[in-house]
Amino acid sequence: MSNSKPRVIKDFDKLDEKIQEQIKLAYPSGFSEHLITFTNKDGLKVSALPFETDDKYYLVRMTVQEAYDIIDQDDDYDDSGFLRDEIKAGYEDKYTDLDLLDDADLLKGAEEDEDKPI
Repeated sequence: MSNSKPRVIKDFDKLDEKIQEQIKLAYPSGFSEHLITFTNKDGLKVSALPFETDDKYYLVRMTVQEAYDIIDQDDDYDDSGFLRDEIKAGYEDKYTDLDLLDDADLLKGAEEDEDKPI
């Protein structure tokens, strides 16, 4: 693991579409089973989806209900909550090198980054 990558906490809907697509590819069966919880800088418990790109470590802030709602409202997922095969194939063609970071490593030094563009 490289300690030089910025660690970012962001809401799913505030992420760039490219990052959202990569997250869908990394979690083709939905997000709710992969959420972690941590205490943020204000001492509040937060749940988030861990995700790593070549440039950043993300904690994508969402509740379990929000995780279900995102999948339910996204046409990329079928009625059972799985990424559609044709969508998955298209994303695999676009993004070939995804690695998720270990949850404990991701939490170290995470910073809120709501207003900063990706």
